[in-house]
Amino acid sequence: MARWSRLVLVVAVAGGLAFIPACGKKDSGKPKIAVVTNCTDPFWDLAEAGANKAAQDFDVELTFRQPERMAAEVQKPIIDAWVNQGFNGIAVSVIDPKGQTEDLRLVAKKVTLVTMDNDAPDSGRVCYVGVDNKEAGRAVGRLIKKVLPNGGTLALFIGSTTSANGQARPAGVLEELATPEANGTPGKHPQRPELSGKFYGKYFLVDGEPKTDNGEKEKAASNVQAMLSRVDGVPDLCFAGLYAYNPPAILEAVRAKSLVGKVKIVGFDENPETLKAIADGHIEGTVVQDPYNYGYKSVEILAAEARGDTKKRVSGSAPYQVITREGGPTQDINNLRIQFPKAADYLTTMRDQLKIINK
Repeated sequence: MARWSRLVLVVAVAGGLAFIPACGKKDSGKPKIAVVTNCTDPFWDLAEAGANKAAQDFDVELTFRQPERMAAEVQKPIIDAWVNQGFNGIAVSVIDPKGQTEDLRLVAKKVTLVTMDNDAPDSGRVCYVGVDNKEAGRAVGRLIKKVLPNGGTLALFIGSTTSANGQARPAGVLEELATPEANGTPGKHPQRPELSGKFYGKYFLVDGEPKTDNGEKEKAASNVQAMLSRVDGVPDLCFAGLYAYNPPAILEAVRAKSLVGKVKIVGFDENPETLKAIADGHIEGTVVQDPYNYGYKSVEILAAEARGDTKKRVSGSAPYQVITREGGPTQDINNLRIQFPKAADYLTTMRDQLKIINK
């Protein structure tokens, strides 16, 4: 059975178990902490590893769930079950801040709530653990300018534009590329007038918006395949994938067309396939968040809160990192200290982190 199939099966079973009260189970006396992600992905395996390490370090009972699909209606009953089972703290990667805020407010009245990776600032959460996704998006924009310094044609791919990060990341990319003269200016492609889009500085964004896939990896692949057909023969192309699974989907489609190196690829997040492809020179770079520490810090905060300690709460945003083949020196960018590790080195670090959960 393929790894993804096994993960979906395990998560589906685990999700079902979340609804079964712990009848006859002896209470360990430890604080009960739970973490629910927005989907199933290797990105969240890293967060799970960090959460497990924190559970050991801070002596709590941990439950970690990766839902089978990116949908608030899948996430909600898992959270509600934990509230009913008397968990002390819950960390959530919010899928739809606007739609989920009211429900999360009710949760936060009963259980200490932390948001991670995706925020819902009006939910009553005690703090948010994650990067400033707009600033991280600007870092993607700088990578695009580096690989296409004279401008070109751009396509963006992302899971959702409903979530907080799904809105902020593309906004940051385009803000970085824009000029006062061309900041979302509608128009036709200079060489392919049948293509409509918007101009951001020297860059033409096909269709003027990201192509979304709702967290469905088959849709992510078909979006890239369709875009490659539409821009066939266009020079100076860059495809940017803004969710963890998007860069590998782009690379697979580009390989199938024998266009590796001709279509520049820029990514987001630390998918192992993305990192290997950067080390091999097939993807230009990626902006990463450090999900291991998302999991670790969220559990650390909730463990402290369960024991009456509010001093572990964080404020502001965590720094992102920019991964390229050759790496580079640390830089101070917009009041953040940003590291530029080599892809091979970062991949080694990530593999060491995953050993905690044997994935």
